[in-house]
Amino acid sequence: MSDVLLTPPDAVEVQWVARGVVSAAQGEQGLTPLQQLLIPALFLSLTGHAVELDALAPITPVEYAQGLTRRNRIFRERVVQTMLLAALVVRPLPACVGEQLRAFADALDVDDEMISVAQKYADGAEDLAAVDFSRNGYLSGLGTGRLHALHTSELDSSWSAVVDDPVLAARWGELRELPMGTLGRGVADFYRDRGFVTPGLPGSAPPLLAQHDWVHVLAGYGTTLENEIEVFAFMARANDDPRAFSLLAMVISLFETGYLRAGAGLFEANAGHLRSSGMAGRLGDALRRGALTRGSHDFLDLDFFALADRPITVVRNEIGLTPKAEAAVSAGSVGPWQPGGITPFQLNSARVAAESEARPYIPWQPDPTRD
Repeated sequence: MSDVLLTPPDAVEVQWVARGVVSAAQGEQGLTPLQQLLIPALFLSLTGHAVELDALAPITPVEYAQGLTRRNRIFRERVVQTMLLAALVVRPLPACVGEQLRAFADALDVDDEMISVAQKYADGAEDLAAVDFSRNGYLSGLGTGRLHALHTSELDSSWSAVVDDPVLAARWGELRELPMGTLGRGVADFYRDRGFVTPGLPGSAPPLLAQHDWVHVLAGYGTTLENEIEVFAFMARANDDPRAFSLLAMVISLFETGYLRAGAGLFEANAGHLRSSGMAGRLGDALRRGALTRGSHDFLDLDFFALADRPITVVRNEIGLTPKAEAAVSAGSVGPWQPGGITPFQLNSARVAAESEARPYIPWQPDPTRD
């Protein structure tokens, strides 16, 4: 199409896009309180334009799609993902919403695998939805490139742990010898301060999940469950592959609705965290920061060890990482070494780990300059 519109949406088009999101995601009783917080927060963060929900009249899928005919597939895919995100925070999800999501996606000529997950949630088939996550997500396969980035060849599945690999454990251990201020040293301290076990040793997280720990340090997010939502939102949106949205859908299903009982080889359901004060805006800001990175970044398929000896500031500059919005910081978005960026359980785990290894215990200390 010669007249494809590639400029950011203006205020008028933002209202149109939001109109379709509301029409697709709301049940017969209207939007839930969380949806009423989340949808405006997403649009304000991602477009800079405010939306007034009361002014958004319902619209049919066909009429809606006609208003987006100048937008390319990438734009329409992101619109459908916004619809999905607005719907996946609801439990129980009304059956009509599952049908609406499919109808709007079909009208926009978008096929997102998470629509099937949403429909299964709406049908009460949560176990089948969990199978869809493992079978249809973009992490369902293990290519040689991904295994190379993880520095292991022992994985049976994407989220398998590696608990007896001295070479892998030694590679992680070498990060402690790097200078302060480097990305690798930051990750080593991040693990020490929380009592986390590095891949290759008993009790460790899966190597693939450990990849996202580098992102905590790189993007400046702590390790509460609210921070986990931010990290996975950032990673999902920084990746131009639309299938990466399944990462965000997974953590929402774990840490907001509890649709998933477990995920990513380690996480267990702990619902209600998106309802925490200010979290709607923090989620929107994490998506914004991911969208504004330079290029496309599959952080779960990146050999972080190749960047380990580089200053964090340099790596951040190279990917075009933007600062957090002041509103997100005011709402509680903190880094790994800022007050509130660590849990009491993790603090205790670090003490116990030091005692069990007969090494000096170095207490975690707030140090905002590291974030």
